This record gives sequence, structure tokens and C-alpha cells, in this order.
Amino acid sequence: MAELAYDRIGIGYRTRRRADSQIAKRLWGALGDSGTVLNVGAGAGSYEPVDRPVVAVEPSLTMIQQRPATAAPCVRALGEALPFQDHSFDAVLGVLTLHHWANLADGLRELSRVARKRIVLLTWDPESDEQFWLTRDYLPAVLEFDRARFPKMAELERHLGKLEVSHLPVPADCADGFRGSYWKRPQAYLNPDIQRSISSFAMLEPDVVKRFDARLAQDLDSGEWARRNEDLVECEAFDMGYRIAVAHL
Repeated sequence: MAELAYDRIGIGYRTRRRADSQIAKRLWGALGDSGTVLNVGAGAGSYEPVDRPVVAVEPSLTMIQQRPATAAPCVRALGEALPFQDHSFDAVLGVLTLHHWANLADGLRELSRVARKRIVLLTWDPESDEQFWLTRDYLPAVLEFDRARFPKMAELERHLGKLEVSHLPVPADCADGFRGSYWKRPQAYLNPDIQRSISSFAMLEPDVVKRFDARLAQDLDSGEWARRNEDLVECEAFDMGYRIAVAHL
């Protein structure tokens, strides 16, 4: 299997990309009474339910090597070519994975092929009005990059049928380390390890990251960031476009 992006940028995901309990509760609730689950693009094993049989699929060897011994059994394969028979699982779960697929249409067809009851996807809506200070004030190029690679809800529905879509506000103390997780902890975005655990960050040119670091650090020191984002002080969760989309088959 050819080298994948996560073979280069996935180091440290087991530490930084841990399941957040509030998000896990929402995802596991969306799985309903599904008895067996296939977790596609499973990474280091976050959000795999422990109360039912789970099989994981992950193409990156770097990610597979970070899966704990207690994680579900994992098959190294692409989401676009799942090595399972039709209707092999009650449900398919995909957590922030679609934007990394080389061929979205093929991948979604594969999800529909192997699932019996439902498909549960955590994704980000590129048509949402994000209004997140990180991309609004510092890294607009990251927003444009993500808008180009995340599928729109209408595109998902063309392949999966009618979706049940719910908003997923990110909690202020989110334990997972995806792009929007630290919206209330701005200093975290200056941590190189955290930057490397966010795919859109990890793909930035070093000079862009250096300029970002300097500007955010200056705004934090001067109090400018706090003044600009005083409306976040009382917020316990922030909706910046993350969605749970469920297809009932």
C-alpha cells in the first residue's frame, strides 16, 4: 500500500486524538441498537464502542501501530475497497475520515454495501458559517482548504439517501484534538505536538506556521485575543459546523 498522509503526520495521534466523552455519547447513541459495527478510517481507535463487537479498518500503518492492545481488531485497508461481504455489519461508523479519502463516491458506495441498518458519520459541513477565530482571524487558508476537501451534506445524500443530520457543538474542554477542539484554549494552538495532530495544520508550510505562532502569541500577550473573543467567556460549547449524519438503510 502506497504511503498515505497519515503515515507522515499521524505520529502522536494516540495521545492527542483521544475520544471525548460527550462526543462519544452522541455517536454511540446514533448507532442505536446496532449489534455489530465497522469503524472505517479508525485511526488509533477513538470512539469505538465497547459494548458490542467492533471491527476497525485503517489504511495507515502509522495509525494502526498506535492502537492500544485493548482496541478492536483492525484490518489494513482503504475505505474505498472494504474487504468484507455485502451487509456484513449492522452499522458503519466513520469519524472525521471522509475528507481524507481519494474517491468519496467509491467509499460511500462501500459503506452502503457492507452496512445492514445504518451509517453514522461525524464530519464537518463546509457550507456552515463557521465563525471560528482561528480561521477567521489567523488562518483563512485552512478554512478554504477544509471547505474544498470536506463533502457537502447534499453530496453525501446523493450517495447515501436522506440523512438525519444533527449539530455537534464542541465542548469547551474537548478531550479530542481535532481542529476546533481548543476554541476556548487558544494557547494550545501554539503547541507543536497539537499542531501536528491536526491534519489541516500539519500540511501548512513551516513559514506560515511560524507567522501564525508569532501573531497569536502577540495577541495573547497583549490581551487583543481576549478582547476580540470576549463573547466566548460564558460559552460551554461552540457550534462551528461539526455534524453527525446518519443514513438509515
